[in-house]
Amino acid sequence: MRMKTSDEALAKAAASGDRDAFALLLERRYDGLFRLAFRLTGSRAEAEDLTQDICALLPSKLRAFRAEAKFSTWLYRVAVNAAHDRRRKAQTHARMAQGWGEWETAIKAEQSETSGQVVWLNEAMTSLPDDLRETVALVLDQEITHREAGEVLGVSEGTISWRISEAKKHLRYLAKQEAGQ
Repeated sequence: MRMKTSDEALAKAAASGDRDAFALLLERRYDGLFRLAFRLTGSRAEAEDLTQDICALLPSKLRAFRAEAKFSTWLYRVAVNAAHDRRRKAQTHARMAQGWGEWETAIKAEQSETSGQVVWLNEAMTSLPDDLRETVALVLDQEITHREAGEVLGVSEGTISWRISEAKKHLRYLAKQEAGQ
């Protein structure tokens, strides 16, 4: 019976302290949340940390869920905001570090864990400006509509379409550049 319950109803129940509803929400949404976090961060380890942070904060965040949008749309907004917060915190820490050399070495070592096209796509995604990367991660990886992505990011559906177009242009350019054309 609970499997047929909407995410929105489960979110309201979880906000009221229903642990089973919370567990079911996480069971339904964890994988998609992790995929989004991976696309936003470009790193499996960072994505795991970000996803865990979101899950830890979710019980308190659920109290603010008013079901004005689909639960998934609301959850993706929470994820994007959490990624922004982590990015700002990482930038602050990076500025305070001894130098970019150690950071660059760590990034390259992390990327060497993957191969071929996955490495290229991750690098290409990280080269996109934050707004384009967030848009691509939502639309392509989470398979939500441009309208829903607009709700998550607080922009119009037309802006989402433009961002997708710009991201495709950027990725095509990078591919041509690497092919030596």
